[in-house]
Amino acid sequence: MKVLILNAGQGRRLLPLTAENPKCMLPVVGRPIIEWQIDTLIETTGIDRVTVVVGYRAETVAQRLMLRYKSRRIRFIYNRAYDKTDNLVSCWLAREEMTEDFILLNGDTLFEPAVVQRLIESPPQAVTLVIDHKASYDAEDMKVTLDGDRLIEIGKDLAQENSSGESIGMILFRNEGPVLFRQALEQSVSDPASREKSYPSVIREMCRTTPVFTCSVHGLRWYDGDYPADLKAAGRFFRQRAAAREPSSV
Repeated sequence: MKVLILNAGQGRRLLPLTAENPKCMLPVVGRPIIEWQIDTLIETTGIDRVTVVVGYRAETVAQRLMLRYKSRRIRFIYNRAYDKTDNLVSCWLAREEMTEDFILLNGDTLFEPAVVQRLIESPPQAVTLVIDHKASYDAEDMKVTLDGDRLIEIGKDLAQENSSGESIGMILFRNEGPVLFRQALEQSVSDPASREKSYPSVIREMCRTTPVFTCSVHGLRWYDGDYPADLKAAGRFFRQRAAAREPSSV
């Protein structure tokens, strides 16, 4: 299994924490976000290849990961226009990696192993978007509309009353899914406006002609690291999880 992690951006909403480090390098219980992501995926899926799209302070990310994962295949793709484009362009730059089953992951999504396990065990659809549900949604949530498990719409611009859940920033592409997504990316980047769009806009177009399914992880722990409070909440969870796994001294 391969994973593609989008980490080109700086994370301006976390300034001044990201003034010197990209968001993915911010510490959570003493370890960078991206290490929590990779270690959780390794623990759950046994992935042996990681491709990271980098941009802001790319050398910081590369040096840390090469030092930490010497025995694993880590590849980096540099988005030179990271400060002028959204993550659709980062996906397009990584299109040559989309030749087999892979997980696409936002660089700020933290999650417990059970989230990935539930995704891997979901029915083997070509495209499976991980979602969660809550009582209400705000303007920053990547909201979704569903028909059963099938995705009908996705976008931050969806009205709350039409929203069935939210994307957590994790998608599994299987079977013909990688090819379909790559083709959709190629079509999307032909429009100059795509430079300012995020990759869910591609999924939005895909689901109008191609079945895109969802996997709910409601009840499981995940965190969208957009703000300091999100990182603190994730830190509390991982600290509690580590303490629970330590052998008792009694």
